[in-house]
Amino acid sequence: MHPAEEIERLALEDLHACLSQESRAALGVSGHVIGCGFVSVATALPASAIVINRAIGLGLDRPETEETIGQVIEAYRKPGVGRYFIQIHPEAKPSSIPRMLEAHGLRKARGWQKFARGREAVPAARSDLTVQKIGAEHAAASAKIACDGFDLGDEAQPWIALLPTCDRWHVFMAFDDDEPAGTGGLFIDGDTAWTDFGATAPAFRKRGAQSALLAARVEFALDHGCTQIYTCTGEDVPGDPQHSYSNILRCGFKETYVRANYAPPRQEP
Repeated sequence: MHPAEEIERLALEDLHACLSQESRAALGVSGHVIGCGFVSVATALPASAIVINRAIGLGLDRPETEETIGQVIEAYRKPGVGRYFIQIHPEAKPSSIPRMLEAHGLRKARGWQKFARGREAVPAARSDLTVQKIGAEHAAASAKIACDGFDLGDEAQPWIALLPTCDRWHVFMAFDDDEPAGTGGLFIDGDTAWTDFGATAPAFRKRGAQSALLAARVEFALDHGCTQIYTCTGEDVPGDPQHSYSNILRCGFKETYVRANYAPPRQEP
């Protein structure tokens, strides 16, 4: 599998592994290996929680079939998940996967731009906020900022609050004096790292929180021997200010590829 997809998939699988059976049942969380993809399902989260309700890795280790594509879609439709992303790498096989998805009523949504960087020095980030790695004492505040920023809903906060206690996850927080201002996660597996869940509380935006948090996470990964670090954000589209996109480039990441997202059409209220 492509290393950028593999580390992201491992991070998503590890996020599932953090949950207790009781919490898994309460959130309707399940993870399925279908074809060669990992299908992440959380039925109790809102429709906006597409960073959780998504399938990754399809068609990369071996070609998918009409049957496996149908099984992936059924994993969401059967429990009543109305909004989810099926993510397709540009090299996924067969090339007809998009047509298979469209035949099931899915439509192409905004893609995710992937980025990579190596061991180059980290440019200094400008911010009046301080950044530090956190543990369980700030986990609830971090989870609230992340869940609000990614529209995961209040239901997901106890789940995301587990990240600072998971072995391969590392969570950093930006502070204004003692007040939590922003957060960002880092997942490390061997010499590869993935950044995720970077978000800033609304009252502290435009103060460089995400630039500082991203720089801190990259420096931490480099200090721990990582040779490749990956991240992503929404693809560049006209009219979007793309603050995250710019922050990522300033931190020394290079654009690699856009991964397509296919989703059910949005339901009108």
